Amino acid sequence: MKTSDFYFDLPQELIAQRPSGKRGDDRLMLLGKESGIVEHHLMAELPDLVEEGTLMIFNNSRVRRSRCYGIKTDTGREQEFMFLNPMSTSTSTASSSTGSSNSSTSTGNPDGTSCEWNTMVKGAKKVKNGNTYRFADGSEGTIVLNQSDDGTEFRTIRFPFPLDEKWFERNGHIPLPPYIRREDDDTDSERYQTIYAKETGSAACPTAGLHFTQPVLDKLKQKGIDLEWITLHVGLGTFLPVRAQNIEEHKMHLEYYTVPPSVADKINAAKKEGRPILAVGTTSVRTLESAAGQNGIVRAGTAGTNIFMYPGYKFKVVDQMFTNFHTPESTLIMLVSAFAGRDNIMNAYQKAVEQKYRFFSYGDCMLIK
Repeated sequence: MKTSDFYFDLPQELIAQRPSGKRGDDRLMLLGKESGIVEHHLMAELPDLVEEGTLMIFNNSRVRRSRCYGIKTDTGREQEFMFLNPMSTSTSTASSSTGSSNSSTSTGNPDGTSCEWNTMVKGAKKVKNGNTYRFADGSEGTIVLNQSDDGTEFRTIRFPFPLDEKWFERNGHIPLPPYIRREDDDTDSERYQTIYAKETGSAACPTAGLHFTQPVLDKLKQKGIDLEWITLHVGLGTFLPVRAQNIEEHKMHLEYYTVPPSVADKINAAKKEGRPILAVGTTSVRTLESAAGQNGIVRAGTAGTNIFMYPGYKFKVVDQMFTNFHTPESTLIMLVSAFAGRDNIMNAYQKAVEQKYRFFSYGDCMLIK
């Protein structure tokens, strides 16, 4: 299939630049997976649209303040870095007066003296090996490796101490996506996190979960709907543009997920009993489908995935999906097209444009069942 098969016209004014005035005050489109029938609802009505006995799976990853600005020490030029993942999974409790602070968890090399992080940078040609950058708290990092992948520029940066989450709180900004054309503010610190965010590690929010409030979660439970959580730390794999003309040639980046044993057991039991599995967000979909064997049995544990779902993919676990409205020609619109059919998705998106739904991270939502 061609990437252009997933293009649609979207007026700029429909790209939500800010969240709704109150969390959960969003519109909800219901799309029939087989029929293509579209209904218009409100997010508050979701518990009425989910049948008793459904098992809902949420992603509890928390967004790291991963957009950081460093000043090149010899020129004073500002450079933006998007911190994606540590190059080592070792932990250390070592601290350094240079910039690390006491924390129960720090990420660095085994002896705690330094750490290296994979970052994505703007204006990458100017970011060369040996360049040193000073960050807001005075700490300094040095570029040690240049990489290039599919036209997107990456750099490895080394610090003489392990970076912990307090370092990112001091130096980082909420990593709003590029189609939100403003700087982050205090509102984003709360609203660009789900209310159940727990495990820090994402470079972007699993945004389908932003619509959920505690009253909605309580109503779902009261109706006899089971709620469980997995973790997938969102990286570039979900959001990098598809540059290949033929979608089959696109390569996804690796992201890491965890399925707790108790959650795997509940998913497998629900499937055996014929109860629907409703994945909240494309990241939950990717996790469940990656964790399942060919027999559809979900395996517990932590692993990496670069799964790419587009029309023709056969779903093994997920029966229903709750999601946002996605960007044209993205891997996300390809994923939902694999789930509900390209024609059904394109028709639903056209109706969303006509009805002036709000699109993307801070926009409205869709239930596909």
